Amino acid sequence: MDLATILGITLGVASLIIAFIMEGGHIGMLIAIPAAIIVFGGTMGAVMAGFSLQEIMLIPKLFRVIIFSKPVDERALIEQIVELAEKARREGLLYLENHLREIDSPFLRKGIQLVVDGTDPELVHNIMEIEMYAMQERHKVGQELFNQAGGYAPTMGIIGTVMGLIHVLGSLSTPESLGPAIAMAFTATLYGVSSANVIYFPIATRLKGLSAKEEVAYQMMIEGLLALQAGNNPLLIRERLTAYLRPGDRHEKAEKAGEEAYEAT
Repeated sequence: MDLATILGITLGVASLIIAFIMEGGHIGMLIAIPAAIIVFGGTMGAVMAGFSLQEIMLIPKLFRVIIFSKPVDERALIEQIVELAEKARREGLLYLENHLREIDSPFLRKGIQLVVDGTDPELVHNIMEIEMYAMQERHKVGQELFNQAGGYAPTMGIIGTVMGLIHVLGSLSTPESLGPAIAMAFTATLYGVSSANVIYFPIATRLKGLSAKEEVAYQMMIEGLLALQAGNNPLLIRERLTAYLRPGDRHEKAEKAGEEAYEAT
């Protein structure tokens, strides 16, 4: 479970509220049900108007992805591909069919199945590239949902403020109520701007980051599959795939490999 996004949103909202209270305000001044309906209801309506119902139904799933998604263990992935390459080198490509159930990644499992079936390397590459492209397009929908919400929310806040000011101007005969009414009107702008920058855009950024990491993992698997199918030396495959890691992770990997080599002597 990765709570960074939830903790970040909580910290952002809490910071705004705490700062407001420190300036002499009280929490009740920030509660405006009509403004909330205009901003959050209006934002949701605008988003729904631009997407299909099927895409809107993805929102609960996207929240689960943000909270419960596990980062791809790239080093473990490299070791799995290298291990498969070693088995293929010793026993032949057909032997890998016995280990398909041990592969957790559906993408890698499909690639190994194509290799075992004797599919032409260029065709394997094309099929896996199409799979990766389809993944990217699916992920873009979720990112765009929250990006659009972040774009609509401030506008809805301004609309709510204008509507509130219209009400204020219609009540000039009661000057004592103007202050609270104006404050309530600007609450809508606060809701719109803060929800966009503390909730919607951060979630879109989080989804984009998760998608980018998965894309790197897919590229590693494609590279490893083609090298495995070509019969490349497993050590060379490890070196090629290690290039995808960050410099710090590469160094740690090299040290671990050195220790294992020392223990084997």
